[in-house]
Amino acid sequence: MAYKIPLFQLNFDEAEENAVIETLRSKWISMGPRSQALEERFAEMFGSKHAVSIANCTAALHLALLAVDVKAGDEVLCPSLSFAATVNCIKYVGATPCFCDVESLDRPTISIEQIKANFSERTRAIIVMHYAGHPCDMDAIMAFANEKGIPVIEDACHAPLSELNGKKLGTIGAIGCYSFFSNKNISTGEGGMLITDDQSIYEKVKLLRSHGMTTMSFERSKGHATAYDIVELGYNYRMDDIRAAIGLAQLEKLPEDLQKRKHVRAWYLENLKNESRIVVPFAENANFSSNYVFTVNLVDSDFTKRDQLRDFMHENGIQTSVHYPAIHRFSIYQDIPAELPITEYVCDNTLTLPMFGSLTQEEVAYISETLKKGIQHVFG
Repeated sequence: MAYKIPLFQLNFDEAEENAVIETLRSKWISMGPRSQALEERFAEMFGSKHAVSIANCTAALHLALLAVDVKAGDEVLCPSLSFAATVNCIKYVGATPCFCDVESLDRPTISIEQIKANFSERTRAIIVMHYAGHPCDMDAIMAFANEKGIPVIEDACHAPLSELNGKKLGTIGAIGCYSFFSNKNISTGEGGMLITDDQSIYEKVKLLRSHGMTTMSFERSKGHATAYDIVELGYNYRMDDIRAAIGLAQLEKLPEDLQKRKHVRAWYLENLKNESRIVVPFAENANFSSNYVFTVNLVDSDFTKRDQLRDFMHENGIQTSVHYPAIHRFSIYQDIPAELPITEYVCDNTLTLPMFGSLTQEEVAYISETLKKGIQHVFG
């Protein structure tokens, strides 16, 4: 069906079109000068020493685990409330995911108490995910990780330019990973970025990104090298310059778009503040956020009622989604023991409402009023 208000709207215009045309006319479309320019601009904006453009964020997470030397037989603490890539990358290196519950309905991010409870002698890393662009309890998580001497990898797919106490999410742990998938704050279709302040991690990721080759084709085309060696078993995880050019255009738009999203979120919070049947996650978060998505969690509900509410919203022309199905419930992970009552409740009772910078105040009011009517329709 055609929705009156979609879940997401791509923030593209002539800037992206011109960037692609200029790249095509340059006659260099694989990883080259625009990929390098994107890395430099990204590192500058995010306050990181190093940035590496990657084919997608799944690949970035994979390289992150390889860079901190996670191997077969190791365990990695992680949330189940995320997209599957957050956990699939652990399987790629032969390690075992150790699922941790989230804090609460209003803070559906990995719980420090669960991290402590699930830590073992086999734990080699922690992956956190900053849900909807809002921060995990990074002070407590980093204190524990530093005490145990294990790295923290930040899945910051939802959180470009989001902050915690003035520091960008993705720059607090050893490595930050970002997604440029088509519905993300920065959209290039496919693509991603890995950032780090650690020189050794940076060098290893750059090497593994492109087959373990010591020089790249763009360097050789400019006469900076005439040959290469392969010194490690690497991957083809490169970003091309067409996507990098789009990424540069998107990156320059990002601050203004996030300010617009900030207003959209404020309208939602005002319209829904007296609705007792829902909890709005991170409603009290005063840190700057990317506001990637806007979710509500239903109180005293179950998945059938949530799905009825989704149907009601759709019938009234409003597209919704669910962020996310619980990863530990997928068939491939059901052999891993996991008791995650809060995660399971959230996954059964969360609803994602439209969120993008060009939403109007009138549209947010319509979505909010329809949600209230839907709640009355479902719950009576």
